[in-house]
Amino acid sequence: IFVHAVEATDNSLAVAEQMTVETPANMSLENKAHFLAEKEAIHLILTGIRYDIYSTVDACQTAQEM
Repeated sequence: IFVHAVEATDNSLAVAEQMTVETPANMSLENKAHFLAEKEAIHLILTGIRYDIYSTVDACQTAQEM
C-alpha cells in the first residue's frame, strides 16, 4: 500500500510518504475477499492440471509397464 505525503496543516501533523506491505491481516474486506477468491482459483487450476497429467500418464501403456 502506498501512502502519499501530506503537508502539515493547522489541525494535523505532516505525514511522510511511505510504503506498507499489504497482508491478509491488514487488508480491507473487499481486497481480502478478492485475495481469497484468487487463491481458491489457483488451487483449483493446479489441482485440475495435476489430475490431467496423472490421467495422461496412467493411460500410457509404457508407463503402466514401468
